[in-house]
Amino acid sequence: MSTHLSDQEIVRREALQRIREMGIDPYPAPTYPVNTLSSAIRTSYDPDNNPLPDVCLAGRLMQVRVMGKASFAELQDAGGRIQLYVNRDELCPGDDKSFYNEFFKKLLDIGDFIGVRGHVFTTQTGELTVHVQSLTLLAKSLRPLPVVKTDAEGQVHDAFTDPELRHRQRYVDLVVNPGVRETFLRRSRMIQEMRNCMLESGFLEVETPVLQPLYGGALARPFKTHHNTLDTTLYLRIANELYLKRLVVGGFDGVFEFAKNFRNEGMSRFHNPEFTLVELYVAYKDCYWMMDFVEAMIERVALALHGDTRVTVGEKIIDFKRPWKRYTMAEAIQIHTGTDIRHLDENGLREAARRMNIETDASMGKGKLIDEIFGAAVEPLLIQPTFITDYPVEMSPLAKRHRDHDGLVERFEVICNAKEIANAFSELNDPLDQRERFEDQIKLGLRGDAEAMMLDEDFLRALEYGMPPTAGVGIGIDRLAMIMTNQDSIQEVIFFPQMRPERHAEVED
Repeated sequence: MSTHLSDQEIVRREALQRIREMGIDPYPAPTYPVNTLSSAIRTSYDPDNNPLPDVCLAGRLMQVRVMGKASFAELQDAGGRIQLYVNRDELCPGDDKSFYNEFFKKLLDIGDFIGVRGHVFTTQTGELTVHVQSLTLLAKSLRPLPVVKTDAEGQVHDAFTDPELRHRQRYVDLVVNPGVRETFLRRSRMIQEMRNCMLESGFLEVETPVLQPLYGGALARPFKTHHNTLDTTLYLRIANELYLKRLVVGGFDGVFEFAKNFRNEGMSRFHNPEFTLVELYVAYKDCYWMMDFVEAMIERVALALHGDTRVTVGEKIIDFKRPWKRYTMAEAIQIHTGTDIRHLDENGLREAARRMNIETDASMGKGKLIDEIFGAAVEPLLIQPTFITDYPVEMSPLAKRHRDHDGLVERFEVICNAKEIANAFSELNDPLDQRERFEDQIKLGLRGDAEAMMLDEDFLRALEYGMPPTAGVGIGIDRLAMIMTNQDSIQEVIFFPQMRPERHAEVED
């Protein structure tokens, strides 16, 4: 069996062979003396004070316009694109013009990596240009890029816009769609701003296990694997919460981790099985302190990325200026549904959900029913960043009981653009209460709740040594990035989102 080659791919392989016959290495040693980027040239060039007489760039050849013995081309590097001017007589001094006539005009292709050396000037039309004095092939491209072209009738051809192709071949997407690169640069800056905020507050960045003997810290289904040497079952973490709390027990007063988590659940515009979360735990604080910290940090992110607290998301303007609205969960449900859930038992909640046409099943306890009502009837209506507080104890097995209201815990979620982007507690540090909560989770698991937590004896042992009053929060990096970069799908802010296996078309020899 062999992979079918297109006509263009065959031509490129023939060009590769001819290049080798000319004595040119199409994949030379990796060192090339780059001394600038196209972006640096654009910002620093001054014909009088900084004429840039000797620049050396490397990148992809993205366009060539041959005009006799002179040609114009475009090179794309990490800083963007810049025009090149190539003169045959300067590139090939003397009588031998074969290098230019054959190599440059016929054997180089769009997508090839080249290095150029020369000086900078401005054309008569005002285009900043590198006048090339030497050119080196750095890597031959054997597949044609889907370069966008517009014909005489204004029709666009070869645009790389199909979402499945773009997500599967992100390496091509990044080359031909400049906006994609900008999305990930903003995501990176967002993470750096959050990291700086926490480091400046004196918190320690740490790492905790991805492979765990027991999964915990969230209500979710895990991925399961097996360690051959230990002959034991392990799980990819669904959260890093329980390990970070162990570090607080150990004496660190503030710890955080940007963690890859894994949940064996559905996929959608808002869910990827592998996702990024930052979790922060601070001793001697509570969830009310954490509310102030979170809204200050995310407001700072908006200002850093946009120069304004207002962020455009689709047709909406979301404003992260403090203070954000704050409602208890019961208040939010009553405001948007007219139903007061505060005194309803499990049967009453199930009936309320039925009246709202919200599906339930027998595995759902009181907390899960309230969560379903809130998720279906309230969450889609919350566009501006909003704190939802005072959750039922059944929904929050790791949160401290409310100091003023029986049956509730000290917890908040941040809902923004109709989705949860943060979840925080005054952390439960009573080991006996924690054991009872874990045992309640086991009962829910026996009823069929696949997301119920496991009982973690080592974590309980850690709590028995004593954990100080602690506030903790988890913030969904991918969902926050969607908002901050104006994307409507989580796949647009993850470099390599999970995809169905690709089916390769093959033909027989």
